[in-house]
Formats: sequence, C-alpha cells, structure tokens
Amino acid sequence: MTLALCELHPCFHFPIRADPIRKLRPHTMPFPALTGITPEVLAAWLQDVGEPSFRAGQILEWVWQKKALTISQMTNLPVALREKLARSFRLTALEHTHTQGSADSTRKFLFRLHDGRYIESVLIPANAALYGEKSDRRTLCVSSQVGCAYGCGFCASGLAGFARNLDPAEIAGQVLAAEQLSGERVDNLVFMGMGEPLANLDCLLVSIALITNDQTLHLGARHLTVSTSGLVPQIRQLAEHPQQIRLAISLHGATDEVRQQIMPINRKWPLVELFAALDYWNSRRKQRLTLEYILIQGVNDAPVQAALLARHARRLHAKVNLIPYNTVAALEWQRPSADHCRAFLEILQQAGVAATLRHEKGGDIDAACGQLRLQQETTGGVLPQGGAIS
Repeated sequence: MTLALCELHPCFHFPIRADPIRKLRPHTMPFPALTGITPEVLAAWLQDVGEPSFRAGQILEWVWQKKALTISQMTNLPVALREKLARSFRLTALEHTHTQGSADSTRKFLFRLHDGRYIESVLIPANAALYGEKSDRRTLCVSSQVGCAYGCGFCASGLAGFARNLDPAEIAGQVLAAEQLSGERVDNLVFMGMGEPLANLDCLLVSIALITNDQTLHLGARHLTVSTSGLVPQIRQLAEHPQQIRLAISLHGATDEVRQQIMPINRKWPLVELFAALDYWNSRRKQRLTLEYILIQGVNDAPVQAALLARHARRLHAKVNLIPYNTVAALEWQRPSADHCRAFLEILQQAGVAATLRHEKGGDIDAACGQLRLQQETTGGVLPQGGAIS
C-alpha cells in the first residue's frame, strides 16, 4: 500500500502513487507538486517506495534552494529515484504566464493552475515599514484562493465570485516562483493577495510551515503577515498557533455604519466582536497588530473617522497603515487627494498613533488584487464578459 497525502492532511487532495497509470487519472487530478510536500511527508514517501529517507533533504534543496526547473536536473539523485519522482510528482503547481512590470519595479505575476484558473502575486520593492519593525525590502503579496466570497467593496478579487481554495503547493509555490522570476530574495510575505486567507486556514498553515522550514526557504515567521477581513473564530484559532506570525486587519471603517458599506463581513462580525477577538490576540502575542485602512473619497475619509480610528488603534496598541484607494475599473469609488490623505494621517499621528501612509506602487500595472486575473479569465472564456458568474 503506497502513501496517500490525502490521508495525512485535508489540504492534500491528490494521492501519491509510486507507479501511477496516467490514462486513469482525470485531467483535473494532476500529480501532487513537490512545492506542497513537507519534509516529513516526503521522507515517508521515500521509505514507502524503497528509498532512504535522507534523500528528502536533497530533493528539497533542489526544489527550494537550487530552484531546479526539472526533476532531471537533480543530478546527485540516482537515476532510478529521479524516475520515481517524475512518475509521482510535478515539480510545481504553477505555470507562469505573464509578468506586468512597473516603472517603480513593482511586478505582478500571473499564474495558471491545473484547472485553467488564474491567480496573481505582486512583488513590491523597498518601502517604508508596512508590517515589520524595520524598513521592508522586497514584499510579496500572496494569494490564498481563486476569487473570494467576501465581497469587500474596494477589491477586484471577488468581482467574479469564489471558485476554490488554493492548496499548499499553490500558495507556497508563489514565493518560490517570485524568487525564480525576479532573481531576488523575498524578504517579507503578506497573505493579502486574492482571497481571504483565514477562510483557507488549514492549507494556509501548511504552506507557512513549508515556507518557514529550514530545509526550504527558511523565512522567519515574523516576516509573515496574515491579512484578514475579520473572520473572528479563525483569528482566535490563529492566536493559538505557535509561530510568531503577524496579523493585519482590513478595517476600512471606524464605525459599523461606515465599515458595512465597504466590508459585508461586518454584518456577521461587527466591530465589538472583532475587537474582542483582537483583544484575545493581544493577550497571546507580543507583535503589534496592524489596522489596514483604505482611504476612499467621500466614504470613510472624514476627519471624524480618523479620530475614531485613532481611538481604536490606541486601545488595541495597533499600528495603522493608510492606503489610498487603488482604482478598479469595474468599481465607481475614487481616491482622495494627496492633501486629504496627509490630513487624515496627521490626525492619527497627533493622537499618538503609529501610522504610515503608503506611497502608491504598481498603479501602472493594475496592482489592485484580482484585476489581471479577471482580465485573463474573461478574455480566455473562463468567465463571461463582465466577470459575473450566473
């Protein structure tokens, strides 16, 4: 009996077979990708197919550190083992199809998945500190779902609805692919690309374990930020996770009345419940929370909202990251003027809140999450014109 990944963790959908019969595998059931296999699972598979478990370290070194493009490049492995790997695994779950490069070096990568759907990752160059204590260098925004079910009013990711969760290979593989495509080390990750990360928590945590493992990318958990629209039970669950992951909250409104115009999830978990979950988070963690606040003209940018936001941030001991609205073609909202954004920032700073105003990066490459994917899937016939799903 050969090892089945689906028996080890619910995120692993696809069974591994030592000698698969390709013609019996449906088109939608590809071999599992090595970018989604943990060292422990890989070592167990090796033993299952009669190979020494120490080979797991060599395989992972080729995948994550040497960034091999094919299994045949793993030249310190016996030919017979390479053949077994090729019969049982893909190297990666992502097919890079397009890069949009910005004048300020921001790059958006578009990836095709095995089922013909698309996801995006955005690599952002050096910026003032957004989530960490020091200046960030290269930050990658990572997707966790195809589409999104939460319908945040400023976001293109949910315009065509929710398709499915990404598996660990598809999540962690974005980091490896970004490093391969850019030729640069990714210093920080923010799970705030397409999708709601906490709605895919099991697979998110497996991917984090892969990314932070010393046999893979060895990226410290303190350099990882999970951004959520406010799934209260999952915030409490993540607070119990042993790794020191950072948390950012997509707040975007300092009162329920304003936030509900932007964040439909606020109807299920209003601010009083969200803030109670954040109090619990603070009781379990040392890292400061970040409150993300997209400034939308005439919606949430009034001085009274700034004053209330300052009050919330002080009580939660949180930093505030102000983000001028990034225009989405299908949405009618507008960005406030630069002077208005700075005035909003000054109210927070005068109230003693640590706050930053993000300088726009990637405005020339449709950098708002989901725009490039939406264009590609509409053009390619995956979605109907207009991106709506009936």
